[in-house]
Amino acid sequence: MQLEKLEEKHIKQLFQCILSLKDIDECYRFFEDLCTVNEVKSLAQRLEVARMLSEKATYHRIEEATGASTATISRVKRCLEYGEGGYMEILQRIASE
Repeated sequence: MQLEKLEEKHIKQLFQCILSLKDIDECYRFFEDLCTVNEVKSLAQRLEVARMLSEKATYHRIEEATGASTATISRVKRCLEYGEGGYMEILQRIASE
């Protein structure tokens, strides 16, 4: 399991902090302090790539819409197919809200 690699004290602390955020404003403040703008944009881009792949969009369409490289699209696709299911779990959750 890939998560075993993440079972480190500092990473657990990070995840606990994220889970403690109460609203979108807290998320913006926390991630603005924690990450660079480009890091946040990269995370958001990967999530959008995952959403579009789950809707069967073509690589070309995803590249045009997100600016993601084919390498990023392929990496996200691999996670969707062989990963732990995290992308789909969260995409389904936000779709139902």
